[in-house]
Amino acid sequence: MSEIRKAAVIGAGVMGAGIAAQIANAGVPVVLLDLVPGFAAAAVEKLLKTEPAAFMHKRHAKLVTPGNLETDLGLVADCDWIIEAIIERPDAKRALYEKLQALRKPGSVVSSNTSTIPLDDLITGLPPEFAADFMITHFFNPPRYMRLLETVVGPATNAESAARVTAFADHRLGKTTIACKDTPGFIANRIGTLWLSAGVRHAIDLGLTVEEADAIAGRPMGVPKTGIFGLIDLVGLDLMPLVAGSLLRTLPKSDAYHALHRDEPLTQRMIAEGRTGRKGKGGFYTMKRDGAARTKLSIDLATGDYRPEQKPRLASLDEAGRELSKLADHPDRGGKYARALLLDTLSYAASLVPEIADDIEAVDAAMRLGYNWKDGPFALIDRVGPAWLAAALRADGREVPKFLDLVGQGKFYRTDNGQLQIFGTDGQYHNVVRAPGVLLLADIKRRSKPLAKNGSASLWDIGDDVACLEFTSKMNSLDPDIMALISRAITMGKKGAFKALVIYNEGSQFSVGANLGLAIFAANIAAWGEIENLVEAGQKTYRALRDAPFPVVSAPSGMALGGGCEVLLHSDAVQAHAETYTGLVEVGVGLIPGWGGTTTLLKRWAANKKFPRGPMPAVSKAFEIISTAQVSKSAAEAQDLLLLKPTDGITMNRDRLLADAKAKALSLVEGYAPPEPVTLKLPGAAGRAALKMAVDGFAATGKATPHDVVVCEALAQILTGGPADPIEDTTEDKLYALERSVFMQLVRHPASLARIEHMLESGKPLRN
Repeated sequence: MSEIRKAAVIGAGVMGAGIAAQIANAGVPVVLLDLVPGFAAAAVEKLLKTEPAAFMHKRHAKLVTPGNLETDLGLVADCDWIIEAIIERPDAKRALYEKLQALRKPGSVVSSNTSTIPLDDLITGLPPEFAADFMITHFFNPPRYMRLLETVVGPATNAESAARVTAFADHRLGKTTIACKDTPGFIANRIGTLWLSAGVRHAIDLGLTVEEADAIAGRPMGVPKTGIFGLIDLVGLDLMPLVAGSLLRTLPKSDAYHALHRDEPLTQRMIAEGRTGRKGKGGFYTMKRDGAARTKLSIDLATGDYRPEQKPRLASLDEAGRELSKLADHPDRGGKYARALLLDTLSYAASLVPEIADDIEAVDAAMRLGYNWKDGPFALIDRVGPAWLAAALRADGREVPKFLDLVGQGKFYRTDNGQLQIFGTDGQYHNVVRAPGVLLLADIKRRSKPLAKNGSASLWDIGDDVACLEFTSKMNSLDPDIMALISRAITMGKKGAFKALVIYNEGSQFSVGANLGLAIFAANIAAWGEIENLVEAGQKTYRALRDAPFPVVSAPSGMALGGGCEVLLHSDAVQAHAETYTGLVEVGVGLIPGWGGTTTLLKRWAANKKFPRGPMPAVSKAFEIISTAQVSKSAAEAQDLLLLKPTDGITMNRDRLLADAKAKALSLVEGYAPPEPVTLKLPGAAGRAALKMAVDGFAATGKATPHDVVVCEALAQILTGGPADPIEDTTEDKLYALERSVFMQLVRHPASLARIEHMLESGKPLRN
C-alpha cells in the first residue's frame, strides 16, 4: 500500500486550516487553497497565534503551502490525498471535483469533510474512476485535539484507497477512525444534536436554570462540566440551526428528532443579537468586566436576560450523585430533567444500531471522542441498567427499541474470561478485537492480576518480560505510596521478575506532580523532618530508577508536571504521546524541583553539543526554563526544552502509546547498562551575580514579584554550584544535596506556604 507523502486541503476556513495544520504536525507537506486570494496565507498566520495551538511546533507551519483556487489548483497534481472542506453545497463541491478529476494523479484519494451531505449526492454525474477514489472523512473541531474521524465509503470506493487514508489518519494524524453508514449526521452529530436539543428543550419546559441543567447533564452523566449549555456556547449557537436544518431535511419524518426538535424563540433571539457563545457577545454564559474585575453571568431561560451566576441547589444532585437511575427517579425537577434527557438520548441511540454503525462499540467511541463523553450511550445504558431504561420508557408510554428489548436483563458490555465483549444485533456477544499495534492497559487489567499494588499505584505484566508501572492516585499525583511501589518494582526487576519497565497510565494526565496536600499538612504541624525525608526519599527513588540494571521507558500523555516531569527526566527513554504537556513548574508554588529535576535538566543542557561551550550557557538555559515554569505545549516542544531528549519517540495515536513504549523498552534490553554519573563545571559566585542581575531587571519592570526574586535566587544557588565557589568539578551528589537544602529553605518560607495553599484552594498560582 503506497503511503501518503503529500496532501492538499481545499477550503481555508477554521476546519480546513485546522486539518492542514494537523497534517503538517504529522510531518507531511500540505497545500492549503482557498477561493479568496491571500486567505489561505492569512489562515496559516492566524493559526500560529491561535490558543490552544493548532501547530504542535511552529516549524510545522513551514510545511503548509498556501494558495488560491484560481492560480494554484495545479499544486494538487502530485498530492496523494486531497481533502475538500468548502461550503456545504453539493453543486459547489461537484464543480470542484470536476476540476480535481482533470488534475489529480491516478490513485490519489479525494475526500469531503462534509457532515451533512450523503456520499451519493456528492459524486452524482462524476466518472467511475473518481468515485473509486472518493470517500467522506469527517474531522471534528479543533482537528489537532479531537481524536475522532468519521469515515464513509460508497459501494464504488476502492478498498485500498480507503485503507490508505484510514492508516494515515490512525498512525500519522492520531485519529480513531470510525466507519459510519452513509446516513444523515453519521454517528456523533446524529446522536449529539438530539442530545443537545433535548437538553435545551427540557430545561426550558421544567424551569431549570442553565447552571442546574449543566450540573445534571455534566459530571453525573460523564459529560465534561460544560454540560449542555456550556457546550453550545463553545461550539457556537449559530451552528446549531445549520446542523438541525440539515437533519430535518434529510431524516425521515418518522425519526424521533423531528418530534423532539423545537425552534426556541430564546435561541433565535440570542443569535439575532450576536450572542452566539464564546466567539460572540456571550452566550448562555458570559463575563462582565468592570476594570480588572470579572463577574460570570448566566442567562435567565425565562426572560433571556443575564443575571449573576447561581450555584445549583437540587436535592437530586445531593442525594443521587453519579448513580444515574437514582438521579433519574428523583421527584425534583433535577431528577425529572435527568430522566427526560436519558430516555430521549439513550433510546434514540439504541434505535439507531445497525442503521448508523454495525456495532455499539463504534457508536460509543464516536460519542466519547467526538463529544468528550466519558461513557458512550450504550455504556451509559449499562450504568442505568437496560432493564431500568426499558421499564422507564414503558412507564412513560414510549416505544422500547427492539435492540434494547433484545438485550433484556443483560448488559451491552461484559467481560468473559478476561475478554471484553459487546452485545450484537444478532443477540450474541462478540469479542472486542483491537487493531494490530494497539495495546491497552485496560484490557490487560481485565484478564490479569497486578504483580504488585498499593493505594496509589499498580505493577502489571504486559508480556514479553516487560512490566508496566501505573499511577492510580487522584490526577496521578505523586505520594509515598507511589514512591514505595517504584522501589518495590526496582527490587523485583533486579531479581529477574521482568527485563524492562514502562511507566504509563490511561488517565487523562500522566501526573500533575507531587501531592501538595501532604506537604501543606506537614508544614502546618511543623513536621519539617518529615518533609525533608520525603524530599530525600524522592531523590533516592528516582536515582535508583535511573540506575536500575534494566531499561526504564516512560510513556506520558497529557500533563507531566513537576514530579511527573522528573519521572521522565530519570527514565532511560521516553515514548511520549504527541499531546504531552510537561514542565518543571515548582516555582509556581514557591519551591524548586527537588527530586533531581534541577540537576538533570542542567546536565542535559551541559551535554548538549549544539549549545555554546562553557558553564554559563547551560546554567542560564536551565535557569530560564525552571524559573519561568515553562510547560511544553506538545511533545515536540518538550524536545526543544530538553525535557525530552531528541532521541525520545513521539506517538501520534494515544491508543498505540503503550505498544510503542513497550517496543522501545525491548529495543534497549540487549547490552543495557545504566548511565554513568557525571560531574559539571559550574560558574560559582560570578554566575550567581549574573543571574541576580537578570532577576533584578525583571523585578524592576514588574515581571517578577518579590517572592519570585527569593525563589529565583535560591534556584541560582543550585545551578551555579552552591554558596561557595567550586574549586573542582561539581558532582551529582553535591547538586542533589543543594536541591534538598534549597527546597527546605523555601518550604519554610511563609510566602511559599501561601502559594501552596492558594494553589490547593483555587488551582491557580499566587503572584506574591
